[in-house]
Amino acid sequence: MNYNEVINYMNSIERFGSRPGLTRVQNLLKRLGNPEKNLKVIHVAGTNGKGSVCTMMSYILTQSGYDVGIYTSPHLESYNERMKINNKEITDDEFASIGEKIIKACQECVEDNEDHPTVFECITAMALLYFSEKSVDYVVLEVGLGGRYDATNVIESPLVSVITSISMDHMDVLGDSIESIAYEKAGIIKKNCSAVLYFPNNKVYNIIKSVCESLDAPLYYVSDMNIYNVEHDIDGITFSIDTNFYSYKDLKNSLIGEHQIYNTALVLLIIEVLRNKGIEISEENVRIGLKECYWPGRLEILGKNPLVILDGAHNEEGALALAKAFEQYFPDKDITLLIGVLKDKPYENMLKLLLPYAERVVLTEPNSPRKLLIDELEITARRYSKSIYKNADIVQAYELALQLTDDKDVLCCAGSLYLIGEIKTVLNERS
Repeated sequence: MNYNEVINYMNSIERFGSRPGLTRVQNLLKRLGNPEKNLKVIHVAGTNGKGSVCTMMSYILTQSGYDVGIYTSPHLESYNERMKINNKEITDDEFASIGEKIIKACQECVEDNEDHPTVFECITAMALLYFSEKSVDYVVLEVGLGGRYDATNVIESPLVSVITSISMDHMDVLGDSIESIAYEKAGIIKKNCSAVLYFPNNKVYNIIKSVCESLDAPLYYVSDMNIYNVEHDIDGITFSIDTNFYSYKDLKNSLIGEHQIYNTALVLLIIEVLRNKGIEISEENVRIGLKECYWPGRLEILGKNPLVILDGAHNEEGALALAKAFEQYFPDKDITLLIGVLKDKPYENMLKLLLPYAERVVLTEPNSPRKLLIDELEITARRYSKSIYKNADIVQAYELALQLTDDKDVLCCAGSLYLIGEIKTVLNERS
């Protein structure tokens, strides 16, 4: 099979939707020889910050001389983005070769009267097989949704289970309280395996602590820290940090936004846990990895004159982080906000947070069956802004937003990864 044939197959099974559970992916991996059992995994769950934490870890470990697989989702432009080794995407030929094996195994599942795996389960199995065949030293594995019943949770004994920031999202699947969501995320914690937790509130901490105690899993978290000498600019963040686990002076991270300071602090704690397991990671390699890391679509700057920013803020916590970035980086700039959202997201709270910072707002629709129709979005948007434009076509909406933005000001595209993925494709084709 060639690359396009594999992609077409994946598109054809989208009809199976998203179905939590591990049986299908376990059946699939068994037919592939259980490649996941050969991997040393850093497993990362959470509501926000998963991708940033995974990216930082991948760059630091790669800089330390290891061969590192990283699996993230969703992608912005192509499935290849989801699986990388040493931060280089899988090639089309490799994707086709691995994909053909996955498709054959899927067909065997069906022949044995087992359910066909979902797209996410197939792509997850592809990544695990790819990393196993390439004999990587470590895998940084991002959870897709939740944790307990996510396809990535076939990992039985991770080096470390990481829980990033937890907030209200995907309540229809994970529950309608912070405690229930935390419990689902904690499903990646395994018996006698170390767990690292983002700076928690009491509700989250109590859930994670209880799960860790029941599994004899050592729990690491920083409850108190001193962050100082913070400097923000659009090329990155510089800061110093002291905790009871570590101390760093004048760290530079290429990822921008105040929230990335706290994500970095979590990464530094993961590094300490890995060092305690005998994994060699020098301070110099930490510094270089953070300075060089790149995570597309998250406060990503793609153009100047005007400054064009893409951010995947797709829930309330993401919108809050973006609002803070507007304050920190562009207090004296006029901001045009191009936004499209999914109907199952807390879009009213997102608009309430973001629209007061925008001089004008252009509404559009992400390319997803879950999109919120533009007329419905407009009803809510008019509560928070008087300067509203709209175009359901993403490319035309982007062109409109660009025309409305002065060269010295800012155009920010946000609200959905589906939205910014398409805009990124358009910009790349023009460059």
